[in-house]
Amino acid sequence: MIKSTKLLFLFSLFTTTFLFAQSQIPKKVLNIKRSINKAPKIDGFLNDDAWKGVEIAKDFVMLEPNNGKKENPDYKTEVKVLYDDEAIYVSAMMYDPNPSKIASEFTSRDNDGQADVFSLLLNPNNDGVNSTSFDVMITGTQLDSKVGENSWRPDRSWSAVWKSATQVLDNGWSVEMKIPYAALRFSNEEIQTWSIQFKRKIINQNEQYTWNHVDNKVGKSTQYDGILKGITNINPPIRLSFYPYASTSVSHFDGETEYNHNLGLDLKYGLTENFTLDLTLVPDFGQTAFDNITLNLGPFEQRFNEQRQFFTEGTELFNKGRIFYSRRIGNRPVGYYDADDNLGANEEVYENPDKVNMLNALKVSGRTKGGLGIGFFNAITDETKATIKRTVTQGTSTVDEYYKKVTEPFANYNVLVLDQQFNQNSSVTFINTNVLREGNFRDANVTGLLYHLTNKSNTYFVDGYVKTSNIKENGATETGYAFDSSIAKIAGNWQGEIGYNFEDDKYDYNDLGFQRRNNQQSIYLMGSYRILQPVGNYNSFRVDFRLFNSFLYNPGVYTGNNYRIGFRANTKKRFSFGLNLKGKVGKQKDFYEPRRAISEQRYLARNSEIDIDGNISTDFRKQFAFDLRANVRKVFGTDETRYGFEVEPRYRFSNKMGLVYKFKYSSSNNNIGYTGENNGDLIFGKRGSDSYENVLSGKYSFSTKSSLSLSFRHYWQTVKYNSQFYSLNADGTLADHNYTGNHDVNYNSWNLDLNYLWEFAPGSQLTAFYRNSIFNYNDQSSLSFINNIDELFNQPALHTFSIKFVYFIDYNNIKNIF
Repeated sequence: MIKSTKLLFLFSLFTTTFLFAQSQIPKKVLNIKRSINKAPKIDGFLNDDAWKGVEIAKDFVMLEPNNGKKENPDYKTEVKVLYDDEAIYVSAMMYDPNPSKIASEFTSRDNDGQADVFSLLLNPNNDGVNSTSFDVMITGTQLDSKVGENSWRPDRSWSAVWKSATQVLDNGWSVEMKIPYAALRFSNEEIQTWSIQFKRKIINQNEQYTWNHVDNKVGKSTQYDGILKGITNINPPIRLSFYPYASTSVSHFDGETEYNHNLGLDLKYGLTENFTLDLTLVPDFGQTAFDNITLNLGPFEQRFNEQRQFFTEGTELFNKGRIFYSRRIGNRPVGYYDADDNLGANEEVYENPDKVNMLNALKVSGRTKGGLGIGFFNAITDETKATIKRTVTQGTSTVDEYYKKVTEPFANYNVLVLDQQFNQNSSVTFINTNVLREGNFRDANVTGLLYHLTNKSNTYFVDGYVKTSNIKENGATETGYAFDSSIAKIAGNWQGEIGYNFEDDKYDYNDLGFQRRNNQQSIYLMGSYRILQPVGNYNSFRVDFRLFNSFLYNPGVYTGNNYRIGFRANTKKRFSFGLNLKGKVGKQKDFYEPRRAISEQRYLARNSEIDIDGNISTDFRKQFAFDLRANVRKVFGTDETRYGFEVEPRYRFSNKMGLVYKFKYSSSNNNIGYTGENNGDLIFGKRGSDSYENVLSGKYSFSTKSSLSLSFRHYWQTVKYNSQFYSLNADGTLADHNYTGNHDVNYNSWNLDLNYLWEFAPGSQLTAFYRNSIFNYNDQSSLSFINNIDELFNQPALHTFSIKFVYFIDYNNIKNIF
């Protein structure tokens, strides 16, 4: 059955034809002119002579909730665009009958809030896919992003340096923007035809508008951008900017104080009109946010989001195929757990660093006028060594000697991406990741060919990939393969997708990717229904369904299934709620919890289960709002249960100050889990667990350029095992075992960050922060909350204070000096 299914989807890939006629999307045209005498002053007032006689972009159309409805004359929007040899200039007037009541919450750059927003989207390549969005909130806060293939989820990690200013007037509010050509990528052609779109979000009306109508029934939003004509004889500038930095920090832990001082440089250089080099020399990541770590009782590694700016900015090409996980760079040494191998009886590991130092990194990325995206990433990490202590006898006394053992050699990490887009809705991608380590350490190479082919009417697609991995270790090379293909309907109220995938038992991309398991295959089916226009009291309503049937790849043993049915809705008063029903039906075979190679065919038999979770969210426009989530889980035929809830109230004291608190509680009883091995038997136990998470975050904005923020998190989990333990039988069942051991856990993670940010000049900022963190792990699972806090504060705390200064230098502003 599995082989025939695979052939079916391979057949669909090569035989799917696209016979639908191209849908004709009407596009407005805006003709702009060159500013001849003097560029407008960017102050938010629209009285400059430069704006006189300029063509007006008007007659906006509603995007949400009443898609396609004409704008309310009381809230009309009018936009003008100019250009000169240096930049694109935009002015916009957003009419509003109650300007004093416009939502105006202050936020820091690139952070949304309850404030009206005007957005400019520019696409110099006019390819219908890749736009750059420049957003300005009424408060003056800037947001910018890349809008690519997933047009409904822009990439906010991208940032540029540009100017804007806003004013609140008697009849609404206005904005002026200056987008220098250095912030854009475009070809050197005498006559330029770009695509352009304007958006406006009106918070109090709960409405969004666009200049060119975006039909939410079909296609990507970027395919609906209008046309910008009239740009002639402009030359792409030299795109060269420097970000020199200086940082200093002091850390105190367990009676020891450490000082660190760093100087470094980030550089951006336009290699051509469309390609940019990003380089970081002597990087400093000391001010990255903390990870929300939790106690991991499962068989798989935990995944954490990337926090380092260099690895989050402008990486949309490198994320193709999901085989690049940047946190592998500078992570735990590949030989960290091997440091104590082959040690003598008088030797022990004295010091074993768990982080690798990154020396430098660069990335080159861009896209040609013909739609070919090219990305190259390279990073080099330093050699890392463990310190081994050897105790030797000299005469009648003993002496300690020390030597080094390499746990991670010099390593080179590379990613290469070639992504060809066509028809404004399809793409074929080649991606390769490569890790080379000096000496006899493990090397890895992973390659993927991806395809996403959409028919011309934007109603169906065929999507998938073929990937291969090659791991060289101990003189041998092992090759693995992965495959996926699916076909989907993507337009209208009803949507759905059916597909098949597999990863064989040798496929491994963990050296520069994140992979929890391989040797698996599944058949999947997904469907949904959504409303496209408000119905009754609802602005949106969506029902989803999905079903996965899973098998091992080798051998092709059926392992189980999982399903989910859910809905979510949003009312006209911005009250949101949803409910999900998910679980598993019938007997399941868990080959991962026994922590053994699949070839040993050891599995834990699991029963059917059901999991119900629901959520509600109130109107965030109000000063007080909250989110509430709850869940309950039952495993049939057992005494295993789980339930939990999460409440997240928030209060906005003023437009400049707000607090958010989250409390999360989860409890499970008689959960079966692996504990270890005893005389060849695999030992399991039943455990009860309670976890508590308290999170407090707040901010005070002195202005849009200066803010103080607080982030606090305390995570506490206890695990207590029943006295009876079990051994795993060959058929996956459990039998009583006389094993006794203490596996109880009391786990605490405490982090507090106080951060001050000041953008003292465009692109330049000063950051100062204080961090306090404590960690505790022991077996005292019966402690009360108060006693646990006392125990936690008896542990040594890490105190860190850091200041970092980054200055933005644009070559075009300083070249005349030289």
